[in-house]
Amino acid sequence: MLRFIVRRILAVVPVLFGLSIVLFTFIHLFPGDPATAILGQHATPQLSAKLRADLGLDKPIPIQYADYLAHLARGDFGKSYINNRTVLDDFSRRFPATMELAIAAMLFAAGVGIPFGRYAARHRQTARDGAATIVSLLGISIPIFVLGYVLQYVFGVVLHWLPTGGALDSRLVGAIPRVTNFLLIDTLIAGRPDAFVDALRHLVLPAIALGSIPLANISRITRAAVIEVSSEDYVRTARAKGLPERRVERRHIMRNAWLPVATIVGLQVGSLLAGAVITETVFSWNGVGGWAVTAIKNHDFLVVQSVILLFALIFLLVNLFVDILYAVLNPRIRYS
Repeated sequence: MLRFIVRRILAVVPVLFGLSIVLFTFIHLFPGDPATAILGQHATPQLSAKLRADLGLDKPIPIQYADYLAHLARGDFGKSYINNRTVLDDFSRRFPATMELAIAAMLFAAGVGIPFGRYAARHRQTARDGAATIVSLLGISIPIFVLGYVLQYVFGVVLHWLPTGGALDSRLVGAIPRVTNFLLIDTLIAGRPDAFVDALRHLVLPAIALGSIPLANISRITRAAVIEVSSEDYVRTARAKGLPERRVERRHIMRNAWLPVATIVGLQVGSLLAGAVITETVFSWNGVGGWAVTAIKNHDFLVVQSVILLFALIFLLVNLFVDILYAVLNPRIRYS
């Protein structure tokens, strides 16, 4: 197991290296540059050329990449061209908000998707199963930004049940000291249950929008896994012995169906990180996704590259965790 973990960790390095080459090349081929974005309406050819030289953007792309790689080797992701703050500082300040949203979305997706899939499998080949399949297809088919705007209109504009944007009421923002940058935790540390409830209310709609696609995928995989395991001989034997159906489902069916379910839950992290960019933009969520969109608009190359690389690293580490979880769920699995 230890050798497998070490090999997987070492395999992350060439993947990130190859990704950095592709990102650096394509991003620098896009039209526009940070100098023009920084200078705005005051940009002139002379000022733009001087600023490009100060930022090192006048060097050939291979030399710029070599400099960037040297900084990465030291754990330095560089500074933003726009605000001159280090990328890691801004990332660490905004990432907790994205994590909070992603965790809430995953809890919603798994908490609803797994029971939904089990229900569909229990009533397979019936109208209930067909209805569950249609709902799953709708969850995958509706784009996140469309669902986000629909949720905002229905629950925020029409019903006035939930806020339509932001992470906290503007009147409470200055009253909550940022200790961990996880807003729900910080409101509890500050002893403000009213702010905690308000933060939860702001979290509901973006979590539902972001978790809709993972929910549909988890539901479909759970249904397929439960149906497949239910047809095994040991399940039929357990039922033939007269064991209660609840015990058969808990000890024989779900115990063996968790493997594909755990896999799909882990793989959905990629969807959550990608969907967070759209969700945070729609709901004005102050996380990494919204920051990346702003960086793209300002041609802030270092921020865009670093955010994608860090997201890729997180995704690879989550996949490693899922592989390790395989061995925990099924001790028969051995890693050579």
